[in-house]
Amino acid sequence: MSVRTLVKSIQDIMRKDSGVDGDAQRISQLCWLFFLKIIDDQDQELELMRDGYQSPVPQPFQWRNWAADPEGLTGEALLAFINEQLFPALKGLKRTGQPGDRRRVVRDVFEDAYNYMKSGQLLRQVVNKINDIDFNNLTERQHFGDVYEQILNDLQSAGNAGEYYTPRAVTTFMVDRIDPKPGEIIFDPSCGTGGFLTCAMKHMRDRYVKRPEDEALMQQSLRAVEKKPLPHMLCVTNMLLHGVEDPSFVRHDNTLARPYISWEQKDRVDVILTNPPFGGKEEDGIESNFPQHYRTRETADLFLALFIRLLRKGGVAAIVLPDGSLFGEGVKTRLKEALLEECNLHTVVRLPNSVFKPYASIGTNLLFFEKGEPTKDIWFYEHQVPEGQKAYSMTKPIRVEHFAPCVEWWGGGERQGRKEGPQAWKVSADEVKARGYNLDFKNPHSEEADHGDPAELLEKLDQAEAKAADLRAQLQAILAEALAQ
Repeated sequence: MSVRTLVKSIQDIMRKDSGVDGDAQRISQLCWLFFLKIIDDQDQELELMRDGYQSPVPQPFQWRNWAADPEGLTGEALLAFINEQLFPALKGLKRTGQPGDRRRVVRDVFEDAYNYMKSGQLLRQVVNKINDIDFNNLTERQHFGDVYEQILNDLQSAGNAGEYYTPRAVTTFMVDRIDPKPGEIIFDPSCGTGGFLTCAMKHMRDRYVKRPEDEALMQQSLRAVEKKPLPHMLCVTNMLLHGVEDPSFVRHDNTLARPYISWEQKDRVDVILTNPPFGGKEEDGIESNFPQHYRTRETADLFLALFIRLLRKGGVAAIVLPDGSLFGEGVKTRLKEALLEECNLHTVVRLPNSVFKPYASIGTNLLFFEKGEPTKDIWFYEHQVPEGQKAYSMTKPIRVEHFAPCVEWWGGGERQGRKEGPQAWKVSADEVKARGYNLDFKNPHSEEADHGDPAELLEKLDQAEAKAADLRAQLQAILAEALAQ
Protein backbone atom coordinates (compact mmCIF):
# COMPACT_ATOMS: atom_id res chain seq x y z
CA MET A 1 0.00 0.00 0.00
CA SER A 2 1.40 3.42 -0.91
CA VAL A 3 1.91 5.96 1.87
CA ARG A 4 -0.67 8.24 0.22
CA THR A 5 -3.29 5.45 0.24
CA LEU A 6 -2.37 4.68 3.84
CA VAL A 7 -2.92 8.31 4.94
CA LYS A 8 -6.22 8.43 3.05
CA SER A 9 -7.37 5.24 4.80
CA ILE A 10 -6.44 6.81 8.18
CA GLN A 11 -8.53 9.90 7.37
CA ASP A 12 -11.43 7.63 6.33
CA ILE A 13 -11.31 5.86 9.72
CA MET A 14 -11.33 9.24 11.51
CA ARG A 15 -14.40 10.36 9.56
CA LYS A 16 -16.37 7.60 11.32
CA ASP A 17 -15.51 9.05 14.74
CA SER A 18 -18.16 11.38 16.18
CA GLY A 19 -15.58 13.44 18.09
CA VAL A 20 -13.59 14.62 15.06
CA ASP A 21 -15.31 17.55 13.43
CA GLY A 22 -13.86 18.73 10.11
CA ASP A 23 -10.46 18.90 8.41
CA ALA A 24 -8.65 21.07 10.95
CA GLN A 25 -9.40 18.71 13.85
CA ARG A 26 -8.62 15.64 11.74
CA ILE A 27 -5.24 17.09 10.74
CA SER A 28 -4.45 18.17 14.30
CA GLN A 29 -5.24 14.64 15.54
CA LEU A 30 -3.12 13.07 12.80
CA CYS A 31 -0.31 15.43 13.62
CA TRP A 32 0.29 14.56 17.28
CA LEU A 33 0.03 10.85 16.48
CA PHE A 34 2.55 11.17 13.62
CA PHE A 35 4.75 13.28 15.88
CA LEU A 36 4.97 10.56 18.55
CA LYS A 37 5.74 7.86 15.96
CA ILE A 38 8.35 9.99 14.15
CA ILE A 39 10.13 11.05 17.35
CA ASP A 40 10.15 7.44 18.63
CA ASP A 41 11.67 6.16 15.37
CA GLN A 42 14.30 8.92 15.62
CA ASP A 43 14.96 8.09 19.29
CA GLN A 44 15.57 4.42 18.49
CA GLU A 45 18.16 5.43 15.90
CA LEU A 46 19.85 7.91 18.28
CA GLU A 47 19.94 5.28 21.07
CA LEU A 48 21.97 3.02 18.78
CA MET A 49 24.29 5.79 17.61
CA ARG A 50 24.90 7.67 20.86
CA ASP A 51 26.05 6.40 24.23
CA GLY A 52 23.77 7.51 27.04
CA TYR A 53 21.12 9.04 24.76
CA GLN A 54 17.78 9.43 26.55
CA SER A 55 14.44 9.95 24.86
CA PRO A 56 12.63 13.18 25.77
CA VAL A 57 9.41 11.14 26.05
CA PRO A 58 8.98 9.32 29.40
CA GLN A 59 9.12 5.53 28.93
CA PRO A 60 5.42 4.61 29.36
CA PHE A 61 4.45 7.19 26.70
CA GLN A 62 6.98 6.21 24.03
CA TRP A 63 5.22 4.93 20.92
CA ARG A 64 6.95 1.53 21.13
CA ASN A 65 5.53 0.94 24.63
CA TRP A 66 1.83 1.70 24.13
CA ALA A 67 1.11 1.82 20.41
CA ALA A 68 3.37 -0.60 18.55
CA ASP A 69 1.60 -3.83 19.58
CA PRO A 70 -1.43 -4.15 17.24
CA GLU A 71 -3.16 -6.26 19.92
CA GLY A 72 -2.34 -3.74 22.68
CA LEU A 73 -4.55 -1.22 24.48
CA THR A 74 -7.85 -0.50 22.76
CA GLY A 75 -11.38 0.73 23.48
CA GLU A 76 -12.04 2.58 26.74
CA ALA A 77 -8.67 1.54 28.19
CA LEU A 78 -6.80 3.23 25.29
CA LEU A 79 -8.90 6.40 25.58
CA ALA A 80 -8.35 6.58 29.34
CA PHE A 81 -4.59 6.07 28.91
CA ILE A 82 -4.32 8.85 26.32
CA ASN A 83 -6.65 11.39 27.96
CA GLU A 84 -5.76 10.82 31.61
CA GLN A 85 -2.08 9.85 31.45
CA LEU A 86 -0.30 10.58 28.15
CA PHE A 87 -1.61 14.12 27.56
CA PRO A 88 -1.14 15.41 31.14
CA ALA A 89 2.38 13.90 31.29
CA LEU A 90 3.56 15.40 27.98
CA LYS A 91 1.93 18.79 28.57
CA GLY A 92 3.71 18.92 31.96
CA LEU A 93 7.22 17.93 30.85
CA LYS A 94 9.92 19.93 32.64
CA ARG A 95 12.46 21.56 30.32
CA THR A 96 16.14 21.81 31.26
CA GLY A 97 16.76 24.81 29.02
CA GLN A 98 19.88 23.06 27.67
CA PRO A 99 20.51 23.38 23.91
CA GLY A 100 19.34 20.23 22.16
CA ASP A 101 16.81 19.43 24.91
CA ARG A 102 14.09 17.71 22.91
CA ARG A 103 11.69 17.79 25.88
CA ARG A 104 10.88 21.36 25.02
CA VAL A 105 9.85 20.25 21.51
CA VAL A 106 7.52 17.56 22.90
CA ARG A 107 5.98 19.90 25.44
CA ASP A 108 5.46 22.70 22.89
CA VAL A 109 3.70 20.32 20.50
CA PHE A 110 1.38 18.95 23.18
CA GLU A 111 0.71 22.32 24.78
CA ASP A 112 -2.13 22.96 22.32
CA ALA A 113 -2.83 19.41 21.14
CA TYR A 114 -6.04 17.60 21.99
CA ASN A 115 -7.42 14.09 21.51
CA TYR A 116 -10.64 14.59 19.56
CA MET A 117 -11.41 10.90 18.99
CA LYS A 118 -14.14 9.36 21.13
CA SER A 119 -13.96 5.76 19.95
CA GLY A 120 -11.03 3.79 21.39
CA GLN A 121 -11.58 1.07 18.76
CA LEU A 122 -11.26 3.53 15.86
CA LEU A 123 -8.26 5.16 17.55
CA ARG A 124 -6.56 1.73 17.77
CA GLN A 125 -7.21 1.21 14.03
CA VAL A 126 -5.56 4.58 13.28
CA VAL A 127 -2.58 3.80 15.54
CA ASN A 128 -2.06 0.43 13.82
CA LYS A 129 -2.02 2.08 10.39
CA ILE A 130 0.51 4.72 11.49
CA ASN A 131 2.63 1.97 12.97
CA ASP A 132 3.13 0.59 9.45
CA ILE A 133 5.25 3.62 8.42
CA ASP A 134 8.97 3.32 9.17
CA PHE A 135 10.32 6.86 9.47
CA ASN A 136 13.91 5.60 9.68
CA ASN A 137 13.57 4.19 6.17
CA LEU A 138 14.70 7.10 3.99
CA THR A 139 12.54 6.19 1.00
CA GLU A 140 9.44 5.84 3.17
CA ARG A 141 10.27 9.10 4.91
CA GLN A 142 10.59 10.92 1.57
CA HIS A 143 7.31 9.44 0.35
CA PHE A 144 5.70 10.50 3.58
CA GLY A 145 7.22 13.98 3.17
CA ASP A 146 5.36 14.28 -0.14
CA VAL A 147 2.15 13.07 1.46
CA TYR A 148 2.65 15.50 4.33
CA GLU A 149 2.89 18.30 1.76
CA GLN A 150 -0.46 17.07 0.45
CA ILE A 151 -1.93 17.15 3.98
CA LEU A 152 -0.69 20.73 4.37
CA ASN A 153 -2.25 21.51 1.02
CA ASP A 154 -5.55 19.98 2.20
CA LEU A 155 -5.36 22.26 5.21
CA GLN A 156 -6.06 25.18 2.95
CA SER A 157 -9.64 24.05 2.58
CA ALA A 158 -9.97 23.89 6.37
CA GLY A 159 -11.36 27.35 7.06
CA ASN A 160 -9.06 30.20 6.07
CA ALA A 161 -5.93 28.11 6.42
CA GLY A 162 -4.52 29.26 3.07
CA GLU A 163 -2.56 31.75 5.15
CA TYR A 164 -0.29 28.92 6.30
CA TYR A 165 0.81 27.95 2.86
CA THR A 166 2.92 29.42 0.05
CA PRO A 167 2.89 27.43 -3.22
CA ARG A 168 5.98 25.23 -3.30
CA ALA A 169 7.07 26.62 -6.69
CA VAL A 170 7.17 30.13 -5.19
CA THR A 171 9.23 29.13 -2.12
CA THR A 172 11.64 27.13 -4.30
CA PHE A 173 12.18 30.08 -6.65
CA MET A 174 12.72 32.54 -3.77
CA VAL A 175 15.18 30.24 -1.97
CA ASP A 176 17.04 29.52 -5.21
CA ARG A 177 17.49 33.27 -5.92
CA ILE A 178 18.69 33.96 -2.36
CA ASP A 179 21.02 30.90 -2.36
CA PRO A 180 21.40 30.40 1.44
CA LYS A 181 24.46 28.57 2.80
CA PRO A 182 25.10 26.56 6.00
CA GLY A 183 26.08 28.87 8.86
CA GLU A 184 24.01 31.81 7.62
CA ILE A 185 21.29 32.62 10.15
CA ILE A 186 18.00 32.06 8.29
CA PHE A 187 14.83 33.46 9.84
CA ASP A 188 11.16 33.02 9.02
CA PRO A 189 9.20 35.10 11.56
CA SER A 190 5.77 33.78 10.48
CA CYS A 191 6.74 30.30 9.36
CA GLY A 192 3.34 28.59 9.05
CA THR A 193 4.02 24.90 8.42
CA GLY A 194 7.70 25.49 7.57
CA GLY A 195 7.72 25.55 3.75
CA PHE A 196 10.54 28.11 3.43
CA LEU A 197 12.69 26.26 5.96
CA THR A 198 12.31 22.85 4.31
CA CYS A 199 13.03 24.44 0.91
CA ALA A 200 16.15 26.17 2.27
CA MET A 201 17.39 22.89 3.82
CA LYS A 202 16.87 21.00 0.58
CA HIS A 203 18.70 23.74 -1.36
CA MET A 204 21.70 23.61 1.01
CA ARG A 205 21.80 19.81 1.18
CA ASP A 206 21.78 19.58 -2.62
CA ARG A 207 24.62 22.10 -2.97
CA TYR A 208 26.67 22.75 0.15
CA VAL A 209 26.22 20.05 2.79
CA LYS A 210 29.12 17.66 2.24
CA ARG A 211 30.04 16.58 5.79
CA PRO A 212 28.18 16.00 9.10
CA GLU A 213 29.65 19.32 10.35
CA ASP A 214 27.93 21.17 7.46
CA GLU A 215 24.60 19.55 8.37
CA ALA A 216 25.03 20.46 12.06
CA LEU A 217 25.97 24.05 11.15
CA MET A 218 22.93 24.34 8.88
CA GLN A 219 20.53 23.06 11.56
CA GLN A 220 22.01 25.37 14.23
CA SER A 221 21.45 28.41 12.00
CA LEU A 222 17.68 28.09 11.52
CA ARG A 223 15.25 30.42 13.33
CA ALA A 224 11.45 30.44 13.11
CA VAL A 225 8.33 31.66 14.91
CA GLU A 226 4.67 30.72 14.41
CA LYS A 227 1.79 32.28 16.31
CA LYS A 228 -1.01 29.74 15.75
CA PRO A 229 -1.02 26.33 17.46
CA LEU A 230 -1.94 24.04 14.54
CA PRO A 231 0.61 25.30 11.99
CA HIS A 232 3.22 25.40 14.78
CA MET A 233 2.61 21.73 15.54
CA LEU A 234 2.66 20.90 11.82
CA CYS A 235 5.92 22.83 11.36
CA VAL A 236 7.71 21.03 14.21
CA THR A 237 6.62 17.66 12.80
CA ASN A 238 7.70 18.81 9.35
CA MET A 239 11.18 19.64 10.72
CA LEU A 240 11.51 16.16 12.30
CA LEU A 241 10.43 14.62 9.00
CA HIS A 242 13.17 16.56 7.25
CA GLY A 243 15.85 15.13 9.52
CA VAL A 244 16.12 18.01 12.03
CA GLU A 245 17.09 16.54 15.38
CA ASP A 246 16.19 19.51 17.57
CA PRO A 247 13.34 21.62 16.11
CA SER A 248 13.02 23.69 19.31
CA PHE A 249 14.15 26.70 17.24
CA VAL A 250 10.54 26.79 15.93
CA ARG A 251 9.05 29.00 18.64
CA HIS A 252 5.33 29.16 19.36
CA ASP A 253 4.96 32.90 19.75
CA ASN A 254 3.96 36.13 18.02
CA THR A 255 7.09 37.77 16.56
CA LEU A 256 5.35 41.16 16.60
CA ALA A 257 4.59 40.96 20.33
CA ARG A 258 8.24 41.64 21.11
CA PRO A 259 9.08 45.37 21.32
CA TYR A 260 10.82 46.58 18.15
CA ILE A 261 13.53 48.29 20.16
CA SER A 262 14.44 45.05 22.01
CA TRP A 263 15.74 43.40 18.81
CA GLU A 264 19.44 44.09 19.33
CA GLN A 265 22.63 43.61 17.34
CA LYS A 266 22.93 40.01 18.59
CA ASP A 267 19.49 39.22 17.11
CA ARG A 268 20.48 40.26 13.57
CA VAL A 269 20.08 37.63 10.85
CA ASP A 270 21.72 36.93 7.47
CA VAL A 271 18.66 35.77 5.53
CA ILE A 272 14.92 36.45 5.83
CA LEU A 273 12.66 34.22 3.76
CA THR A 274 8.97 34.60 4.49
CA ASN A 275 5.40 35.19 3.42
CA PRO A 276 4.08 37.38 6.24
CA PRO A 277 0.32 37.27 6.88
CA PHE A 278 -1.36 40.13 5.05
CA GLY A 279 -4.80 41.60 5.20
CA GLY A 280 -4.76 40.70 8.90
CA LYS A 281 -5.07 43.12 11.79
CA GLU A 282 -3.04 42.66 14.95
CA GLU A 283 -4.76 42.71 18.34
CA ASP A 284 -4.88 45.94 20.36
CA GLY A 285 -1.60 46.99 21.84
CA ILE A 286 0.73 45.15 19.43
CA GLU A 287 1.37 48.33 17.41
CA SER A 288 2.58 50.10 20.55
CA ASN A 289 5.64 47.79 20.40
CA PHE A 290 6.70 49.82 17.35
CA PRO A 291 8.02 53.39 16.99
CA GLN A 292 5.31 56.03 16.55
CA HIS A 293 5.92 56.59 12.80
CA TYR A 294 5.46 52.85 12.05
CA ARG A 295 2.35 52.30 14.16
CA THR A 296 -0.43 50.46 12.37
CA ARG A 297 -2.47 47.32 12.97
CA GLU A 298 -1.80 46.00 9.46
CA THR A 299 0.29 42.85 10.03
CA ALA A 300 2.32 42.95 6.79
CA ASP A 301 3.46 46.55 7.47
CA LEU A 302 4.65 45.76 11.00
CA PHE A 303 6.58 42.77 9.66
CA LEU A 304 8.25 44.89 6.96
CA ALA A 305 9.40 47.41 9.60
CA LEU A 306 10.88 44.52 11.56
CA PHE A 307 12.65 42.95 8.55
CA ILE A 308 14.49 46.20 7.83
CA ARG A 309 15.70 46.30 11.44
CA LEU A 310 16.55 42.61 11.73
CA LEU A 311 18.78 42.15 8.70
CA ARG A 312 22.48 42.58 9.44
CA LYS A 313 24.54 44.75 7.08
CA GLY A 314 24.95 42.68 3.91
CA GLY A 315 21.99 40.47 4.88
CA VAL A 316 19.45 39.49 2.20
CA ALA A 317 15.68 39.02 2.13
CA ALA A 318 13.03 37.59 -0.15
CA ILE A 319 9.47 38.28 0.97
CA VAL A 320 5.93 38.08 -0.41
CA LEU A 321 3.87 41.29 -0.23
CA PRO A 322 0.42 42.18 -1.60
CA ASP A 323 -0.13 44.93 -4.19
CA GLY A 324 -1.63 47.12 -1.45
CA SER A 325 1.77 47.41 0.25
CA LEU A 326 3.27 48.79 -2.98
CA PHE A 327 0.83 51.66 -3.51
CA GLY A 328 -0.49 52.26 0.04
CA GLU A 329 0.06 55.57 1.79
CA GLY A 330 0.65 56.80 5.35
CA VAL A 331 2.70 54.28 7.33
CA LYS A 332 3.23 52.32 4.10
CA THR A 333 4.93 55.37 2.52
CA ARG A 334 7.27 55.80 5.51
CA LEU A 335 8.12 52.09 5.40
CA LYS A 336 8.95 52.17 1.70
CA GLU A 337 11.10 55.26 2.24
CA ALA A 338 13.03 53.42 5.00
CA LEU A 339 13.32 50.31 2.81
CA LEU A 340 14.81 52.28 -0.11
CA GLU A 341 17.17 54.28 2.14
CA GLU A 342 18.49 51.39 4.25
CA CYS A 343 18.32 48.56 1.72
CA ASN A 344 18.94 47.94 -1.94
CA LEU A 345 15.53 46.81 -3.23
CA HIS A 346 17.00 45.41 -6.42
CA THR A 347 14.16 43.25 -7.78
CA VAL A 348 10.37 43.06 -7.61
CA VAL A 349 8.74 40.04 -9.30
CA ARG A 350 5.06 40.78 -9.93
CA LEU A 351 2.86 37.69 -9.76
CA PRO A 352 -0.60 37.26 -11.32
CA ASN A 353 -3.67 37.27 -9.02
CA SER A 354 -4.24 33.57 -9.54
CA VAL A 355 -0.99 32.27 -7.93
CA PHE A 356 -2.60 31.84 -4.48
CA LYS A 357 -6.03 30.85 -5.82
CA PRO A 358 -8.48 29.64 -4.68
CA TYR A 359 -7.40 30.66 -1.17
CA ALA A 360 -6.76 34.29 -2.07
CA SER A 361 -7.26 36.10 -5.33
CA ILE A 362 -4.93 38.98 -4.76
CA GLY A 363 -2.04 40.47 -6.69
CA THR A 364 1.21 39.56 -4.93
CA ASN A 365 4.85 40.52 -5.37
CA LEU A 366 8.18 38.98 -4.46
CA LEU A 367 10.55 41.62 -3.08
CA PHE A 368 14.29 40.91 -3.04
CA PHE A 369 16.53 43.30 -1.09
CA GLU A 370 19.92 43.60 0.61
CA LYS A 371 20.65 45.68 3.72
CA GLY A 372 23.37 48.29 3.85
CA GLU A 373 23.27 50.28 0.62
CA PRO A 374 20.45 52.58 -0.52
CA THR A 375 18.43 51.65 -3.60
CA LYS A 376 19.50 53.24 -6.89
CA ASP A 377 17.42 51.28 -9.39
CA ILE A 378 14.67 48.69 -9.04
CA TRP A 379 14.16 46.03 -11.66
CA PHE A 380 10.58 44.84 -12.14
CA TYR A 381 9.77 41.49 -13.74
CA GLU A 382 6.19 40.57 -14.62
CA HIS A 383 5.59 36.84 -14.27
CA GLN A 384 2.99 35.71 -16.79
CA VAL A 385 0.72 32.68 -16.80
CA PRO A 386 1.94 30.13 -19.41
CA GLU A 387 0.58 30.45 -22.93
CA GLY A 388 -2.70 28.65 -23.51
CA GLN A 389 -3.69 29.02 -19.84
CA LYS A 390 -5.90 31.86 -18.58
CA ALA A 391 -4.95 31.59 -14.92
CA TYR A 392 -3.41 29.30 -12.32
CA SER A 393 -5.90 27.08 -10.50
CA MET A 394 -6.21 24.07 -8.17
CA THR A 395 -5.83 21.73 -11.13
CA LYS A 396 -3.20 23.82 -12.92
CA PRO A 397 -1.09 25.40 -10.16
CA ILE A 398 2.10 27.37 -10.63
CA ARG A 399 5.14 25.10 -11.09
CA VAL A 400 8.88 25.68 -10.66
CA GLU A 401 9.51 25.50 -14.41
CA HIS A 402 7.14 28.46 -14.92
CA PHE A 403 9.88 30.60 -13.30
CA ALA A 404 12.54 29.49 -15.84
CA PRO A 405 12.29 32.66 -18.02
CA CYS A 406 12.81 34.83 -14.93
CA VAL A 407 15.79 32.73 -13.77
CA GLU A 408 17.32 33.10 -17.23
CA TRP A 409 16.79 36.88 -17.16
CA TRP A 410 18.03 37.24 -13.56
CA GLY A 411 21.75 37.29 -14.42
CA GLY A 412 23.14 34.87 -11.82
CA GLY A 413 24.38 35.75 -8.32
CA GLU A 414 25.73 39.12 -9.46
CA ARG A 415 22.56 39.95 -11.45
CA GLN A 416 24.67 40.77 -14.52
CA GLY A 417 23.44 41.52 -18.03
CA ARG A 418 19.79 42.23 -17.22
CA LYS A 419 17.88 43.69 -20.13
CA GLU A 420 14.56 45.43 -20.49
CA GLY A 421 12.06 43.39 -22.48
CA PRO A 422 8.37 42.48 -22.75
CA GLN A 423 8.36 41.33 -19.09
CA ALA A 424 11.16 43.40 -17.54
CA TRP A 425 11.69 47.11 -16.91
CA LYS A 426 13.85 49.31 -14.68
CA VAL A 427 12.79 52.23 -12.48
CA SER A 428 15.12 54.65 -10.66
CA ALA A 429 14.80 55.40 -6.94
CA ASP A 430 14.24 59.07 -7.91
CA GLU A 431 11.15 58.09 -9.96
CA VAL A 432 9.79 56.21 -6.94
CA LYS A 433 10.38 59.22 -4.66
CA ALA A 434 8.71 61.54 -7.19
CA ARG A 435 5.60 59.36 -6.99
CA GLY A 436 5.45 59.57 -3.20
CA TYR A 437 7.10 56.14 -2.83
CA ASN A 438 4.37 54.40 -4.82
CA LEU A 439 6.03 51.17 -6.04
CA ASP A 440 3.03 49.99 -8.04
CA PHE A 441 4.66 50.34 -11.47
CA LYS A 442 2.73 48.65 -14.26
CA ASN A 443 4.54 46.95 -17.13
CA PRO A 444 5.22 49.76 -19.67
CA HIS A 445 5.60 47.17 -22.46
CA SER A 446 2.13 45.65 -22.17
CA GLU A 447 -0.56 47.37 -24.15
CA GLU A 448 -3.57 48.38 -22.12
CA ALA A 449 -6.66 46.72 -23.49
CA ASP A 450 -8.73 49.24 -25.48
CA HIS A 451 -12.10 49.30 -23.76
CA GLY A 452 -13.59 51.78 -26.27
CA ASP A 453 -15.26 55.18 -26.00
CA PRO A 454 -17.17 55.66 -22.67
CA ALA A 455 -20.16 57.36 -24.39
CA GLU A 456 -20.52 54.44 -26.83
CA LEU A 457 -20.23 51.94 -23.98
CA LEU A 458 -23.00 53.68 -22.01
CA GLU A 459 -25.24 53.69 -25.07
CA LYS A 460 -24.67 49.94 -25.56
CA LEU A 461 -25.43 49.36 -21.87
CA ASP A 462 -28.73 51.29 -22.19
CA GLN A 463 -29.67 49.21 -25.28
CA ALA A 464 -28.86 45.95 -23.45
CA GLU A 465 -30.92 47.00 -20.41
CA ALA A 466 -33.89 47.98 -22.64
CA LYS A 467 -33.68 44.61 -24.38
CA ALA A 468 -33.60 42.78 -21.03
CA ALA A 469 -36.68 44.74 -19.82
CA ASP A 470 -38.51 43.86 -23.05
CA LEU A 471 -37.70 40.14 -22.63
CA ARG A 472 -38.80 40.26 -18.98
CA ALA A 473 -42.19 41.78 -20.02
CA GLN A 474 -42.66 39.07 -22.70
CA LEU A 475 -41.86 36.33 -20.16
CA GLN A 476 -44.34 37.78 -17.64
CA ALA A 477 -47.08 37.84 -20.33
CA ILE A 478 -46.39 34.18 -21.24
CA LEU A 479 -46.49 33.13 -17.56
CA ALA A 480 -49.72 35.08 -16.89
CA GLU A 481 -51.33 33.43 -19.92
CA ALA A 482 -50.20 29.96 -18.82
CA LEU A 483 -51.50 30.47 -15.26
CA ALA A 484 -54.86 31.78 -16.53
CA GLN A 485 -55.62 28.56 -18.47
